[in-house]
Amino acid sequence: MPLLNHLQQKPSSEGEGKTDRQSATSKSGAAVGSPRGPQRSVQDLRSRVQAKVLSELKIKDVQPSPELRAAVEELFQRVVVETGVVLSRVERTHLMDEIVNDIIGLGPLEALLQDPDTTDVMVVGPDRVYVERLGRIHRTSLSFESEAHMKRIIDRITTPLGRRVDENSPMVDARLRDGSRVNVVVRPVSLDGPVITIRKFSEIPFTEQDLINFGTGTSDVFEFLRAIVTAQLNVLVSGGSSSGKTTLLNVMSGYVPNDERIVTIENAAELQLRQPHVVRLETRPANLEGKGEMTVRELVINSLRMRPDRIVVGEVRGGEALDLIQAMNTGHDGSLGTLHANTAKDALSRLETMILSAGMQLPVRAIREQVSSAVQLIVHMTRTRDGARHIVQISELAGMEGDTITLDDLFLWEQTAITEEKILGRLSATGIVPRCIQRIEDAGIRLPMSIFEPRGSEAAASSKS
Repeated sequence: MPLLNHLQQKPSSEGEGKTDRQSATSKSGAAVGSPRGPQRSVQDLRSRVQAKVLSELKIKDVQPSPELRAAVEELFQRVVVETGVVLSRVERTHLMDEIVNDIIGLGPLEALLQDPDTTDVMVVGPDRVYVERLGRIHRTSLSFESEAHMKRIIDRITTPLGRRVDENSPMVDARLRDGSRVNVVVRPVSLDGPVITIRKFSEIPFTEQDLINFGTGTSDVFEFLRAIVTAQLNVLVSGGSSSGKTTLLNVMSGYVPNDERIVTIENAAELQLRQPHVVRLETRPANLEGKGEMTVRELVINSLRMRPDRIVVGEVRGGEALDLIQAMNTGHDGSLGTLHANTAKDALSRLETMILSAGMQLPVRAIREQVSSAVQLIVHMTRTRDGARHIVQISELAGMEGDTITLDDLFLWEQTAITEEKILGRLSATGIVPRCIQRIEDAGIRLPMSIFEPRGSEAAASSKS
């Protein structure tokens, strides 16, 4: 039976004649379709090719490959000839890419994720797709056909990971094959339809020099960070959402010597350590029967039995804070972690709250004494209004004064000017020489004291919080 007759007898279940806003816009912004044929013909062609490919090739969950693309292209050419739709070479290539992306990729989001400047992709319902590039959020002209189209893409993300999202379980965290982090929220929790948020994974991790070039910190600051990690000091990186905590943690983790065993614990694996002896652990949600959940806290407890030299926790957000602090106090020096907070001082308050959430009835003073002896430094990051990420505060825990933990600010970021596009500032030493300098020197590291000298009259004044 001719292919055209076969398709006419078995219309696509995708919805023949539906408006396809994404395929109506080409990369150059021009409409895709023959000048002599109606746009409906191209939409019909797209739906028919997809239905034929899915039924004939039995594609479920495969990675793009030259062989698969060749098979799809062969079917595509046959259907184009038999339907009589006239397409230019550019239109044909673009429509072909869209069909492949819808079948084995993430549909209209695929082009955004392939853009190296993209850091986040945010979808609110089928009609609103936003992208963050270079720290700025922009609305795109892309869209999905319908909520059902979004649901197919969501299933393509979650099904291979053994996770599900529906009315009974309307929220899920997942990750793509390249490691990008994905959060999905659907009805009834989301009132505007499915919401997809993707934090893009960088295939080539940022280096210390990259962060210096971005203005995240100075060469003196990174020399100090390298020294404290090498000397096995316990460090927490704090900051708000999308402030660059994980990126900085990844760079700092790279300072760990190659002869040490590192155990990383994350909700969604993002760290890209290059050392040869790294054990990566990732949390797991409960299955359909409500069993099999593995939390960060359980992984932290288990990691202590794995003979780690270093424990790196991607994000401390609950009762695992108690186990991490205890690990830091029982010989696991050089441990690292991140947590959400507005300032270094707020990070300590959050840490106390999370320890209390572990269910241990400990006096507040006892908790603070444990934290004060476990953590040596807090590195705080902020994302400014222009989208730039900065280290704005490096504070050393200087012990207890009464019932309060004292912080000494070693480095502070000071805003110096605002232009139409940029917020300018300077990260400078406060003049305080850290108490941990002796431990750094005992590790055989000699830091020049000039690192801790304020630079110029505009340098931040030393302070105590």
